[in-house]
Amino acid sequence: MKSIKTVGIIVGILLLCYCVTWSSFYIFQDQLIFQSKTLSPEFAFKFNQEFEEQFFTTEDGNKLHGLLFKSQQPTKGLILYFHGNADNLQRWGNYAIDFTKLDYDVLMMDYRGYGKSSGSPSEEVFYKDALLVLKWVKSIKTYSKLIFYGRSMGSAVASNLATVATPDLLILETPFDELSGALYSMPSRYQFSNRDFLPKVKNKIIILHGTSDWVVPLSSAQRLLPFLKEGDQFVVIDGASHSNLREFELYHKTLADALE
Repeated sequence: MKSIKTVGIIVGILLLCYCVTWSSFYIFQDQLIFQSKTLSPEFAFKFNQEFEEQFFTTEDGNKLHGLLFKSQQPTKGLILYFHGNADNLQRWGNYAIDFTKLDYDVLMMDYRGYGKSSGSPSEEVFYKDALLVLKWVKSIKTYSKLIFYGRSMGSAVASNLATVATPDLLILETPFDELSGALYSMPSRYQFSNRDFLPKVKNKIIILHGTSDWVVPLSSAQRLLPFLKEGDQFVVIDGASHSNLREFELYHKTLADALE
């Protein structure tokens, strides 16, 4: 009887811990999902290539901040890059070289509440702001190619944008099927559902993912396979984790072939 009682106590404690974990995540999920780092308006970015700072005004009066990196050669097109859920453009701007060296211009934006962008982050405003930035791009220059690139959480921003404005190519790095796929089924007010968006995307899609990704399990990305069309690509990089795909030759080869 004592052993049964002990087991019951242990099970009760585990259930209590589980409920507390779920409740805590639901209450504090904005801080856990949107891991932004703000920057002062005077902050000076430092990169190994030239760039231009851009600001975009939203309908509700917020200011979005972006960085435009230009190719040293006549540009083949523009990469509209949507970064992951953490940090700001001082980190993400370092990745622009992967595209400018292939003769593409790159425009990166910080979401609301990130870097020099004002406002508060949320799924709905991310989608609206991405469309705002795209309209700005089209107002200043006509590019021969327009590519949307989304990394991790930014994959849903890019794929959503591709449902309303068809690019020449959609590239998703370490995407999840939906946010819960990266949170191991934790409850969330947000969806960020690539599985809802990809069936509506008409252009070519390339997905890049690593086998050792502990943030977004490969299995989450693989649940997107049924939504890919003939000609789309799902590239698995053996040994790559969530944040180091660019350290692998296959990553750069895939980009070079796609952006030829």
